[in-house]
Amino acid sequence: MVMKKLLVLLLALSLILTASGAALAAGKVGVSMPTQSLQRWNQDGANLKAQLEAAGYEVDLQFGGNNEVALQVSQIENMILGGCEVLIIAAIDGFSLGTVLADAKEQGVQVIAYDRLIMDTDAVSYYTTFDNWGVGVYQGTYVRDQLDLDNAMIPEWLTLARYKPLRDQFGIEEPPFNIELFTGDPGDNNIHFFFGGAMEILQPYIDSGKLVVPSGQTTWQQVATPDWLSANAQRRMEDIITSVGYGPDGVPLHAVMCSNDSTAQGVVQALLGAGYTADNFPIVTGQDCDMASVKNMIAGYQSMSVFKDTRILANRAVQMVDSILKGGLPEINNTTDYDNGTGVVPTYLCELVLGTPNNWMELLIESGYYTLDQIL
Repeated sequence: MVMKKLLVLLLALSLILTASGAALAAGKVGVSMPTQSLQRWNQDGANLKAQLEAAGYEVDLQFGGNNEVALQVSQIENMILGGCEVLIIAAIDGFSLGTVLADAKEQGVQVIAYDRLIMDTDAVSYYTTFDNWGVGVYQGTYVRDQLDLDNAMIPEWLTLARYKPLRDQFGIEEPPFNIELFTGDPGDNNIHFFFGGAMEILQPYIDSGKLVVPSGQTTWQQVATPDWLSANAQRRMEDIITSVGYGPDGVPLHAVMCSNDSTAQGVVQALLGAGYTADNFPIVTGQDCDMASVKNMIAGYQSMSVFKDTRILANRAVQMVDSILKGGLPEINNTTDYDNGTGVVPTYLCELVLGTPNNWMELLIESGYYTLDQIL
């Protein structure tokens, strides 16, 4: 009987020590998101925290106010002082974290850049993101195909003024087609991928004259949107509408290439204010499948959005953390394309999916990303 009790006691102690050892091994992870003002980053923060905690890690999740760089730096400093062994960071300004991450490296803290590459520092261990060049390619390709730019030539005789009633009757449009361009915050290195990918597709048609940008704003500096804010995109679109004379009864606008949904939402508001309706709305692209943009797609105000399933991205970051803290090497699938100024950062690229008014139900509701009540 005594021996049996002793065995039970030893077994209990073993289980306690094992559990304690596992808890200690799990470690603490700092998660730094840029802002809570965009739906996207609230979702990412929540996904990361839930998945990390489910894997047994202690999580310090912080949001950088309203895209406040100094606040994000301070939060990261506190994460390092607080004993975080790995940091997952979506940078507000990819060029502003060199000093604080130098401290992280000195303390042996590994850094995972999350969906935004952190620049000019050798303290970044890994990067996980989506194929952000591919985002732009999706958007540019959508515009190209919807305007049928490869075949956008009608017989010369049909362009004569006397045949305009015929063209109007059958909805025949002739090039050039008018387009305006919007990308995101100039401090976000991703805009060079988003905008570059889109322009890889669209620039040849601009060069050939099939596409025209009447505002004359074609460089990434000219089309950037500070902080990715919808209000900033709306103001710029309103200025363009006024200066060019766009409107349902004015200068025709065929497409607006927007790098993400928050800029698209601002553009949509400006176009609605100018009198456009679902019946004559130009093509508007986007990215992220934000709830507001899904509603706009259903209403006929946005044409597409590149879906980046943040659950998958969060899961990839968690797998990286798990490998790092267990002494292994995270899985990567790109070792060539993401140079942050100090060298190529080992990267894992997640897959993209095109969201449209035709597939949102299957893509977003049936997959459990949103509930139907959130959209309708």
